[in-house]
Amino acid sequence: MNRPISIPVAVRRMLTIVERLRRAYPNKRFTLDGRLVGDIGEILVAEAYDLRLLEGLIKHHDAEARDGRLVQIKATMQRWLTFPVDHVPRHYLGILIYPDGRFSEIFNGPGSAARNAIARRRPTKTNLHSIPLSTLCKLSGLVPGSKRVRLRPGAKVKPVPLRAR
Repeated sequence: MNRPISIPVAVRRMLTIVERLRRAYPNKRFTLDGRLVGDIGEILVAEAYDLRLLEGLIKHHDAEARDGRLVQIKATMQRWLTFPVDHVPRHYLGILIYPDGRFSEIFNGPGSAARNAIARRRPTKTNLHSIPLSTLCKLSGLVPGSKRVRLRPGAKVKPVPLRAR
């Protein structure tokens, strides 16, 4: 596919603008978060993994694996990922996006395995729990390869940094 701009180039350009805004207005952070980072994450994951993004906004899941598993994709540029309070996705794939537009897989496995990180927490007003990347990395390490969504042949994912483990 010949696209007019790649995700890594777009992320770098947006972060350049954010940095200029931060210098001009030092009391504000101007973070790229929320829906924008989520949409970028879905594209990065769909291109790297054997997934098909679902059309429009589908409740609780963003993509379908070749084997029919429904997958919720979560992305962050911070030190935590969110996990839903009101449901457990069939499969949960969380990534950390870097300023250069590449990413690391933080969690790839059944939603029930990721839910262990929040099992004793009370519901929140936002309907989301924040889970530190280090916690999700540890839980992901317990997921057998057969329970993970596979990368497409030739796809590259940046290794998880030591600080996130």
